Amino acid sequence: MSSDFDVKDSIMQISPYVPGESKLDTEFKVRQLAANEAPLGPSPKAVEAAQESVKASHRYPDGGAVALREKIAERFGFPTQNLICGAGSDELIALICQAFTGEGTEVLYSQHGFLMYKISALAAGATPVAAPETDLRMNVNNMIDAVTDQTKVVFIANPNNPTGSYSTKEELERLHAALPPSTLLVIDAAYSEYVDAEDYTDGSDLVAKHNNVIMTRTFSKLFGLAALRIGWAYGSEEVIDILNRVRGPFNVSVPAQAAAAAALDDWDWAMDAKQLNNRLLPAVVQRLRGMGLKVYDSVGNFILIDFEDEDRAKRADTYLRSQGIVARGVGGYGLPTCLRMTIGTEEDMDFLFGALNRFLES
Repeated sequence: MSSDFDVKDSIMQISPYVPGESKLDTEFKVRQLAANEAPLGPSPKAVEAAQESVKASHRYPDGGAVALREKIAERFGFPTQNLICGAGSDELIALICQAFTGEGTEVLYSQHGFLMYKISALAAGATPVAAPETDLRMNVNNMIDAVTDQTKVVFIANPNNPTGSYSTKEELERLHAALPPSTLLVIDAAYSEYVDAEDYTDGSDLVAKHNNVIMTRTFSKLFGLAALRIGWAYGSEEVIDILNRVRGPFNVSVPAQAAAAAALDDWDWAMDAKQLNNRLLPAVVQRLRGMGLKVYDSVGNFILIDFEDEDRAKRADTYLRSQGIVARGVGGYGLPTCLRMTIGTEEDMDFLFGALNRFLES
């Protein structure tokens, strides 16, 4: 698309992010399984805190999110001065690109990484570079080979969306060791709370040791606060200082800050959500594979189903929508034969099994 306005060429290369649909014209109950949302919803305490905070809507938010950062520091053990909050981790990703990249620089990420890496890079005027994966996993050697003198930011989603795979602590350490001090390594750990693998790291250990690493997190997934847009990051004081210089002064709303702080206090609710996912995820994968479907291993709250044919994947998507099930097509990620599915409630999953059975039999 061309423009009559004098805008950066890179911006006109952006394909706007298309979120999963939330409405369908169907007689069935709509089951939203496209956006990796929390099936139990937010903690009631978080809802109450957000509602109560609205009474002070005439007041600006705490620009530094001080109380929330103190809660995060208390829960996870990170220094408050090393934390920053944003309107979802999406905003933090964009701020990182805005602050550390620009014309003549490159942003590197893994082949099937989160779409916002490319979008944020182009918006900042940088060149996005995708390193090939192996079996839908980040390949460290390919990432290292793609690093150039122009590489200023490297994004790794761990776990990765939409593939569900993760990179090990050893892999991230090896990647970081190959980067120059002037290149920022970003560990996007949006789904980290779901992972129990012993060789996994959310990246916080690297942040504690190195000045050029930052870890981003979100309240949108496990904590069920996607609608309020609230995320956070842990990095060196130097990196946090730079990001605060480009961050909007009131970028996180009062209800978002209040709900997030309350969600951290209601840890039992979050752990119940995790236990539900821990129980359903392996059972769903086993059941779908038993139907003859190719399902990739996942450590998140979603699965990637490969129908092994683009037309078949589209027909499956159309049929599921006719049954009220909203899945996520991931052609934009270079995976046109696949659909991504959130692990919903047990009722959602049972209904999904029946619908997929009917599709396969047809």
